[in-house]
Amino acid sequence: MTLTFFLHRTVSMTSQVSRRWRPRSLLQLVLLAFLVVMLPLAVLMFQAGEVLSELSQLANVSARQAVDQTRRARELSNLAVEMERSARQYAVVEQPGLMEIFSDKAEAFSKLLDEHQRLLPGNPDLIALRQQLDWLTGLPALTPEAVSEELDRFASFATHTEALRKATNRQIDNRIESISDRAGEVQRRLWLQTAALVSASLLLMLLFTWLIIRPIRQLERRILSLGSGAEPPLAHHIQGPAELVSLGERLDWLSARLNELEAQKQQFLRHMSHELKTPLASVREGTALLSDDVAGALSPRQREIVELIDASGEELQTLIEQLLDYNLLQHNQGVINERFDIATVIKEVLAKHQLALEKKGMQVIAHHQPLEWRADRSRTMRILDNLVSNAIAYGEDGGDLELRAQRRGRTLAIEVANSGEPIADEDRGQLFDAFYQGRARRKGALKGSGIGLSVAADCAKAQNGTLTLNDDDPLDVCFRLTLPWNAEAGNETNTPQARLTAVSNDARN
Repeated sequence: MTLTFFLHRTVSMTSQVSRRWRPRSLLQLVLLAFLVVMLPLAVLMFQAGEVLSELSQLANVSARQAVDQTRRARELSNLAVEMERSARQYAVVEQPGLMEIFSDKAEAFSKLLDEHQRLLPGNPDLIALRQQLDWLTGLPALTPEAVSEELDRFASFATHTEALRKATNRQIDNRIESISDRAGEVQRRLWLQTAALVSASLLLMLLFTWLIIRPIRQLERRILSLGSGAEPPLAHHIQGPAELVSLGERLDWLSARLNELEAQKQQFLRHMSHELKTPLASVREGTALLSDDVAGALSPRQREIVELIDASGEELQTLIEQLLDYNLLQHNQGVINERFDIATVIKEVLAKHQLALEKKGMQVIAHHQPLEWRADRSRTMRILDNLVSNAIAYGEDGGDLELRAQRRGRTLAIEVANSGEPIADEDRGQLFDAFYQGRARRKGALKGSGIGLSVAADCAKAQNGTLTLNDDDPLDVCFRLTLPWNAEAGNETNTPQARLTAVSNDARN
């Protein structure tokens, strides 16, 4: 809980600082990021240099002291030997010059012993040597016979001198171990500092990465919302470098411009539909009056022409409605899922096209077993309606139409197939593109608009389904609609697999 509160507090403070201070350019932010991230590393390098300098100086001083102390201990041992040699020679040959040499060696030994006392204060061997040296300095005043009697004391003097040399070596070894321990402690401290400062650098890197990536992701979301047409009415203001803020303002302008163009398009479509439908209604009303012989009896040839005009007017009205449906689908992505019977939807679609099917002479096979599904009923019906309409327009006169529905777990597959001219390979890649019309000729008075399959594919996609062309089918053209079970909760019971046969839309508007 404390860590979560700390992280939340840190992010909040960072956001406040970011709002109060903002780099003027992306380059400034990147350079600042490099400088701030390198600052802990620079501190680490400085501290490492200071520590290495300290250890180097300590090692240098210790090495010099060790060399001096070792040399002094060795000279003390040599002087002790020379003093004993001079005394023994004096006791034998009785030459006064030998005692002068003894006195000089004793004086040199005393000076070195004073210097060595700073290294080993309170050492018992050093104290003993000092006492014996006081006694030995009185030997030059004795006779050769007296000196000869005192020569045995030099054995103790040599022993203490050797012990002092060993103590000096132990002192040097202890100092080396102390330096080694000091180096280990410094190394551990340096590792801790390295871990702390590198962690600080990584945190700073993450912070500046977030400061740079955040406005970019905001721009990405704005672009995606613009592309999907689902941009919120009040977009968040882009926070970041001036270049990205300027780009966000450009996106705001683009969004406003697109909304303006979309409003103009909607207005144009509304006016166009009204302007087209009004005279079209008059034309169809006139053909209906002529067909009812209101203006007098029509000859067979005249009646044929009137029926042709009426059929063309009806197909023109269908094309206008398809265009309006396509535009409505592009800007209304809401899906209303409900339970409905697939067989009932198929029957309604077939009833709508019953007259056209009879005129076409197509053999329709429809399965009447109920098959419940949960999806958007109106969109599913629109898909089937477009497929049936295309099948009638492009199918073979007197041919076969089949619609098959099969449930596979939580997926429903509806296949609409018809006999007739197969779809060319060149048309397959653009089959579901809006306003694309294939190479096959439409059977009817008017040419198609090329949006029927596009509307059907968009309706399937809005329900998380797919509409594809199935090549493995006995009939020449077959489209497969796949819809998932769009339910928020609940388990479905296993329904026996159903197979429906009905109208297939060739999909070549």
